[in-house]
Amino acid sequence: MNGKTLHFYLAGINNQNFLMRDRETGTWWQQITGKAIYGPLRGASLELVLSDELTYGEWKSETTGGLVLAQVPKYVKEYDSNWEPEVAKYPVVISFPGTELKSRDVVVGLESEGSDRAYPWDALVKQSPVLDRVHGTPLLVAVGPDGKSFRVFVSRIGGHDAEFFLKSESKDWILLDTETASEWNFQGCATSGPAQGKCLDRIPALKDYWFDWRNYHPSTTIYKH
Repeated sequence: MNGKTLHFYLAGINNQNFLMRDRETGTWWQQITGKAIYGPLRGASLELVLSDELTYGEWKSETTGGLVLAQVPKYVKEYDSNWEPEVAKYPVVISFPGTELKSRDVVVGLESEGSDRAYPWDALVKQSPVLDRVHGTPLLVAVGPDGKSFRVFVSRIGGHDAEFFLKSESKDWILLDTETASEWNFQGCATSGPAQGKCLDRIPALKDYWFDWRNYHPSTTIYKH
């Protein structure tokens, strides 16, 4: 931030969402938005780094020589292997009655050109790949071959909007595009055809509970097929 490296630690929980504090300035930051909400840097925002939410199997199939974060031996007994189901039992602190989604419905949320969109996870699994347009940007939201991993791409090839669909006669997870009829993998790269060697641009997205996403993105819309 402003050319200075900051070091963060978990400082608390706000609406079941992490609050971080940096050691250098004592500023408090909201995890989901990366925004400073209290302290000397209030109003500043951290730059979001593109990341993946993948199963280990999917990551391993794409990666060679990758490193896995190991548990800290002295804290092994404190790691919670069943955290999600346990947290889901707790009542939510905030809710938004009148919306079509329940508080703990899982969504994939993204921001594009200043507009926010939430994609119900159940709908994505059933309909993947999903083609959508947010604030004029064509998007491709794809659930991976494991049915658990996901990625979001800008649905353009060489500056031209394109549509994608799963290659039904293939045993492998392969997408075909309507612009060049090339084959694409889950990494968003063409493996054969006229577009071979090209890769689609990525859009950052995160999986979250609806109540949490809606709280920090009050103007969000919900994807409807």
